[in-house]
Order: sequence, then structure tokens, then C-alpha cells
Amino acid sequence: MRRFPGLAALPRASFVEGPTPVEQSSAAPGLWVKRDDLSSKTFGGNKVRALDFLLGGIAMGERIVTVGARGSTHALATALHASTLGATTTVFRWPQELNEAARRVDRRLRETAAVHDASTPLTAMLRALAYRASHQVRWIPAGGTSPLGIIGHVDAALELAGQVGAGAMPTPARVVLPLGTGGTAAGLVIGFALAGLDAEIVGVQVVPRIVANRWRVGRLVARTCRFMTEVSGEPIRPPDLGRFSIERAYYGGAYGRETPAGRDADACYRAAHPGAMLDATYTAKA
Repeated sequence: MRRFPGLAALPRASFVEGPTPVEQSSAAPGLWVKRDDLSSKTFGGNKVRALDFLLGGIAMGERIVTVGARGSTHALATALHASTLGATTTVFRWPQELNEAARRVDRRLRETAAVHDASTPLTAMLRALAYRASHQVRWIPAGGTSPLGIIGHVDAALELAGQVGAGAMPTPARVVLPLGTGGTAAGLVIGFALAGLDAEIVGVQVVPRIVANRWRVGRLVARTCRFMTEVSGEPIRPPDLGRFSIERAYYGGAYGRETPAGRDADACYRAAHPGAMLDATYTAKA
């Protein structure tokens, strides 16, 4: 908002409790961690930054509709944060392999939202579209990935650049994150370009290649810059993806499938940070 005052016209839910800290980790040499798990006491993680905009202006009693796989942290984050505003959430889902963390998310979601299970992603989307057509609802796309939501991740990138500039951590050579629906990666590409932070962005594939791909991230970058230009009144040129790469070696063949490398990473991180845990679907793979 400081960089583009015109964006202040966008309503926000003020979920994010930031800036989230950066911490040096003893799990590996030169490793720093941006603690976005502390982005909210209600339910932390990167999804909160998108929901800050996507749920802006929600009224008491309003209905939210979204989609996701079983064990989707996006779906749970949406339902929990919407409930703090007095809104209800309906989720249309499709099956996936479930690790223990995903099973816990699944159980919690059933306590928090109206859940409708479909046999495939396509049927879940079609049922969600039919529901939207017959009810007055606010639509939240899969992963919260839309130009409006991605602005929250642009903000995260500028926040990190500000922490580097203030000496809270050194300039990173690369920033590694899970690559799912691509919203976080797209926001970092834009935000780092705006801040002049010359770090490589590595997206580690955690969903099928049809979703986690360079074309999709590039399209999200272009759409978000166009949206920001329209709202702020300031020209924002889409940066190229020259410093963005995708790492596919740790996917494991299925979304939600726990991998040996992920278990090793979790064990290493727990040994360095007692009480910590890496989610097997996302963070352990990254």
C-alpha cells in the first residue's frame, strides 16, 4: 500500500499479523526461514496473505464457495478465516492421497465447513459452478489463486525485501517454496522485481505438471500486473521469468504423497528445531 497507494481502495480483512519474522536455521548451512506459519493465530501459512484480500469486505452471514483436494490447507484456511467474520464456507472437493497432516486437515475441515465430495477435479468444479449459479455466494478459486489474492504475495515479497534492506537477514541467493497453483510464486516474481531483489525463485512441484508449470505462472504474473495497474492507476510492467525455475525431482508422483526425501527433510528440521514439523504435502518437499 505504501508503494502503490491506489491499491488502498481494495478492501482487506486484516488477517495477516506481520511482518512475519525471518530466522536463520541450523538445519543446513546458509538456510533462512520466512516464518509465514506465524501469519495468523487463527490458522497461519501463506494462504492467509491471499485471503486478506479475497475475503475483504465480507459481511456477516455471507456464504463462501471454494474448491480443493481432500486435505487442502487452502480450503481449511478459507473456512476458518471466513468463520471469524461470521461467514460460512462450502467446499467442493476431489480425492487425493492423504498423509497424516492431510488427514488432520480433512477432519478439521469437516468440522468447519459444508463439504461436498466429488469423484474428480472436473466434477468438483462443475458442481461448484452449478452451486454458484443457484446461490448468492462469494467465489474463492482453488488455492486462492487470482490476481486479487496474488497481491497478498506481492506484499510478502516486498516485506521480505524490506527485512533484507533493514539487515534482518542477508540477501538470499535463492528463495525456495512449494509450487502448487502458482499464486505465491507469481507474487514473489512481481514483488522481487519491484523491490530490485535479485534472488532466484525456485518452485518445487507439489501438484501435477498440468497445474505446476512455467506457462501458468507467467500468465498469473501478467494478469496480476494488469490488475494492479488498473486499480492503482500506475503502470506496472510484468517482469520476465528469467530468475524463476521449477524443481520437479521431489514431487513423488502425486499431490499429498509423502516421500522419503520429505521425511528426511522433516527429521533434519525437527532435530534442529525441536517441536517443529514440516507438512509432508508442501513444505517437506520444498
